[in-house]
Amino acid sequence: MRLTKTTGHAIRILIDCAGADDERVKVASIANRLGISQLNAFKIVHILAKAGFIDAMRGRNGGVMLATAPEAIRIGSIVRAIESTEMIVAGATGAKKRDKAPINTIFEDALEAFIGVLDSHTLADIAPAVKRAKTKPAKDSKALKAAKPVKTAKSVKPSVVLAKSLSKHGAAKNKASIGKASMAKAVAKKAMAKGSSRRNSLRA
Repeated sequence: MRLTKTTGHAIRILIDCAGADDERVKVASIANRLGISQLNAFKIVHILAKAGFIDAMRGRNGGVMLATAPEAIRIGSIVRAIESTEMIVAGATGAKKRDKAPINTIFEDALEAFIGVLDSHTLADIAPAVKRAKTKPAKDSKALKAAKPVKTAKSVKPSVVLAKSLSKHGAAKNKASIGKASMAKAVAKKAMAKGSSRRNSLRA
């Protein structure tokens, strides 16, 4: 059996409502998302509301939403609300005009068996797991906002580091040179003192 486009659109509209997280959705918005005309969308919504699948509200703050939980909506029930479940084979009539031909009864039984398989599945089985509603921020984000930023060490330019090292090295060199000069002066003084003592002894 081949289902009509109307049935496919009806199921997609119900899936869209299931993803709205118990919020009313504008029919025009649904039509734009699903790529169908607003006229067809309103017609299908009217059928679904009459069948009790959705709750429709008119007005500025109106819209549509599921009338019951997705787990309670059977796919077979949606098909019965949209499709004609009466099978009539052209040219096949019973003994009386009001009677159904045996072939029509067979096809109706086959159709009911087909819909019976769909009854074993609900809207929750085919609705997306990810909700289309506003996503809530992660719990960790609040903690991240509350946490104070950690102070990091200030970056120092390489030129500054090099200048400081050079200045330290130069200071160390100066200290070493000053120490050597003072030692040389002390040695010179000792040598002069020894020389003067020798001259004094020779004169004596």
